[in-house]
Amino acid sequence: MEHRLSVVVSKEGDIYVARGVEIELASQGNSVEEALDNLKDAFGLWLKHAEPEELAPISGKRSPLVTQVVAA
Repeated sequence: MEHRLSVVVSKEGDIYVARGVEIELASQGNSVEEALDNLKDAFGLWLKHAEPEELAPISGKRSPLVTQVVAA
């Protein structure tokens, strides 16, 4: 079964960090693509070993709204 998962990527120093939203995992890489590939691998391992009750909250879930606000 495929799962569509949301990811936030930020640059921290010289590396890119990719963080999962629905599944709280993170990975890093020297480029955005490398960070995403590494996180995709981590997601795959997590999903392979997850218990059914851990999968329930993400099955069929819609992507969260991610936006920005300006605060002063």
